[in-house]
Amino acid sequence: MDQDSERAQFVDAHWATLVQRVTMVMSIADELQSAGMMEWEPYCKIRAADINQEKMRAFYEVLHSGGDKVKSAFYSSLEKHEQYLFRYLGSIAQTADTLVKSLKIYKKWIQKEYEYVSEYNSLPGECVLLSERYTQPLIITRHREKREREEEMCSVGETFQQLFTSRNNADKGSSVLDALFSADNKVSPSAVILQGNSGHGKSFTAQKIMLDWASGNLSREELYCLFHLKCKEVNHVSGEQSLAELLSCNSNLTSDQISQILQKSPEKVLILIDGFDELRFSYGDTSNAPKLKHLSEKAPTEASLKALLRGHILPESFLLVTTRSTATKILGGLLKHPQRFTEIIGFSEREVEEYFQRFFQDEGLFRNAFDCVKANETLITACSIPVICWIICTVMRERFSDGADAKSGLETTTSIYVDFVSTLLEHHCQGLSQAVPTLLRSLGELAERGMLEKQVMFEEKSVQEMVSGSPFLCKFLFKRRIRQDTMFSFMHLSFQEFFTALCYISLNEREFLDKLTEWFHSQTQRYLSLYLDEKFPLKYGCPEPHFLPVIQFLCGLSNKEVRSSLEETHNLSVPSFVQAQLEEWILHVSTIGDYNSLPFILHCLYELHEKEFVQKAMEVWQELDMSWDPLSRTDCWALLYCLDCCPHFRSLKINFAAEELKMLQPVLCRTPELELTVQNLSDTDVTNLLSALGEGKQLRKLKLNSSCLSDQSVQEVLNVLHKQKSVGGLQFAVKSISADTALILTDFLQSKGKWEEISLRTNDTESLCSSLRLFSFEGKLVLNVVRWCSSPQNEPSLSEIILKCPRSELSSINVKSVLQAFHSVNCTTEPSADFDRQVDALLSQLTSVSGLSAINLSVPFLTETWASRILFLVKSCTKLAVISFHAGSWGSDGAKWLPGLLMEEGIKLLKESAKRSECIVNIRGFRCSKSSDHCTRHTEQIEELSCNQRVTIEFCEEKCTEDIKSKLVLPDVNSSCLFDE
Repeated sequence: MDQDSERAQFVDAHWATLVQRVTMVMSIADELQSAGMMEWEPYCKIRAADINQEKMRAFYEVLHSGGDKVKSAFYSSLEKHEQYLFRYLGSIAQTADTLVKSLKIYKKWIQKEYEYVSEYNSLPGECVLLSERYTQPLIITRHREKREREEEMCSVGETFQQLFTSRNNADKGSSVLDALFSADNKVSPSAVILQGNSGHGKSFTAQKIMLDWASGNLSREELYCLFHLKCKEVNHVSGEQSLAELLSCNSNLTSDQISQILQKSPEKVLILIDGFDELRFSYGDTSNAPKLKHLSEKAPTEASLKALLRGHILPESFLLVTTRSTATKILGGLLKHPQRFTEIIGFSEREVEEYFQRFFQDEGLFRNAFDCVKANETLITACSIPVICWIICTVMRERFSDGADAKSGLETTTSIYVDFVSTLLEHHCQGLSQAVPTLLRSLGELAERGMLEKQVMFEEKSVQEMVSGSPFLCKFLFKRRIRQDTMFSFMHLSFQEFFTALCYISLNEREFLDKLTEWFHSQTQRYLSLYLDEKFPLKYGCPEPHFLPVIQFLCGLSNKEVRSSLEETHNLSVPSFVQAQLEEWILHVSTIGDYNSLPFILHCLYELHEKEFVQKAMEVWQELDMSWDPLSRTDCWALLYCLDCCPHFRSLKINFAAEELKMLQPVLCRTPELELTVQNLSDTDVTNLLSALGEGKQLRKLKLNSSCLSDQSVQEVLNVLHKQKSVGGLQFAVKSISADTALILTDFLQSKGKWEEISLRTNDTESLCSSLRLFSFEGKLVLNVVRWCSSPQNEPSLSEIILKCPRSELSSINVKSVLQAFHSVNCTTEPSADFDRQVDALLSQLTSVSGLSAINLSVPFLTETWASRILFLVKSCTKLAVISFHAGSWGSDGAKWLPGLLMEEGIKLLKESAKRSECIVNIRGFRCSKSSDHCTRHTEQIEELSCNQRVTIEFCEEKCTEDIKSKLVLPDVNSSCLFDE
């Protein structure tokens, strides 16, 4: 830096002091005018001023227009005529040294002040470490499109999380400042708008940036100094203030020290302006506003701040301005360029988990709290708003400290939404033009209008007609053709639903019933007079699906504790008729046993959280059947609560994911009759399953779908089943079906007296088979072994065997040997001598089964060789009554049947050969009119080739009956052709 620049910085840094203390103004002016550095007109203006301070202010225009050279001359003259003042201010070197010391002290002050935060509910003197609360939110560096907003607002749970994280285009691995100010298309912004809705963490982010800088944790080393201006505090500043004085409001530095810092390296300074939307400024005509050019010039606060935002003062410095969406458009018009728009969109599930972990500082409490919230799709979605994370953690910590069961979870979703509304009203609603009850009613009416019209976005005009400023609404700017358009929405559809419910509790009984009757009977208006219960008009209704969350919130608002909270904090009362009408409807749905409505009814009971009524409603259900679709985590919580209120409930049929086993374990343990379908069970989940099953139960069915169990896990499950009163159907998905698996299964079947079915299936192509099933049918035992075909080119030689014999002859079936022989056949190339030996070995196994009465074989082709094998079985198995042959094989996962061919030579041999009169032979498939040596056997084209015809042929003694089929008939293990004797 040259001498003129150093001297100019000295003058700028001390200008506020110079204005007040220079007495030899005209002597200095005379020298500059004589040296040709001052025109006559400004000289006369200085001379005409009455007092030295006014002369000095007029002097500044000369210095500003003359640049560093004129300021350097002023410095020299000042040193000559104001020696005592000059010594007081110190030399340039002394000033630089003092500045370094001042910055060190300033950084330590920032660390001390910003290391801790006070929470909304903190008592005097209470605070927590910022590091225990701050979690970096997701930030995007672009405007979202209208379609994206609508998708996010209308989605919940996993869908919401996927959408949400896909919007994040700021590098999460970098610091917040790097993400905000990084160069984009070779343009580095000098001003950044950081938008965020109420409770999204804008102020926390600002505090974290300040603390990181002061602690040396900021990666942007080019930033020499940061200043933090809180707009909420600016509103309380009165009188005229220079920018330096304004910045000193939130600093331990004097305005002179700040001036020195800003003048030294303004291009390395970041000024953080937090809460622009809270400023009580006018943004109309600015023609009469003072034109400020220096940071030491005094002016009304509004003028000083606007001069900074526009870049009239400190144009080289960086600006970061936080604001709610309601003020973004105004800010964008004020702010200097190049500028960038960014937005805090909140937390994804990963950030929610991190926040909970920081909050609780205890692995057990953290895990129980987070799992509880994750189980509730509505709450985990709402937790994208950081302040809701704080509310939930605070509520749960209080419950844990009061001795509540750490696994008992939250009371209701509605209670969290009520707390959220209360928090925003108390801490984010300064200067409201509407009374709180009026504001809530207006928001409710707007929300209801959206529900009626199935809209989540509202035109600006309609919002302004109903609501006057609200932290609960988000403002969006969109491009529409050649203009900008403004729309509003609630933070999420769930908040719109909540405010709709708030709207309804403010109505009188007649209005309430009229509105809800319309929702409950929208599909049956023409017949309403025939069955409407005048006293309880909702009773026989069926609400529209998109209105169901509103009913849940109405149930939640009827909860005693929630009612009390609303009345105490907002003077809102929930009329008793709301709960009475809803309870009557719930009882009616329960009485008629509407299983389609059962999950929703459980959610309503959960929100109502009135134990006596929950017991009354649950007693109506003799059996809970929720087995048709897998339950969500939220469904499981509701079910858990309702059954906890009814400890003697007897029968339960449910379908759920393995990860919910631990949650549902207490209920499953004490329920005598169970029918369970568990999805995605792994070996690590088996312990939880065993605990849930307990002993002494009537286990009507246990299906472990999409699982991958080892032999050891299968053994452990079967061991527990020995301890049950009775066992019905068992269906397991396993890693592999091996010889060991067969032994485990055989041991269980022979030692367990009562069982109905056991079925194993695997996707392991190296297994002995793809599916193994044993079950009882009309007092008989049926064994079903299948090998799936992965592709037409990899078709098994023998796709399926089904055997039927008396159940008492179970011991005569060597399941292990049958599976090994079946596997060997499919591992050998056909035709070959080795293949024939393997088939003979398998047939020998079949003939050794005592009392074998029926056989079904599925083979790709009925050849003359296979026909002779059928005849061998007819002759060798003296008790055999039916043998069925299906030409074809099962496709991948057993979902598709691949048809096969009945060759003429095979049919001819069966027709001409002698057969026992007691045994019927059935064959099914496509009959090929060509001889074997002329048939191409292209199984992919079987149905298209004209030489093929789908037939069923039955041979009984000398009689042969042929039935031509127009449609494909799949083999059925329960078919009469197999089991009729």
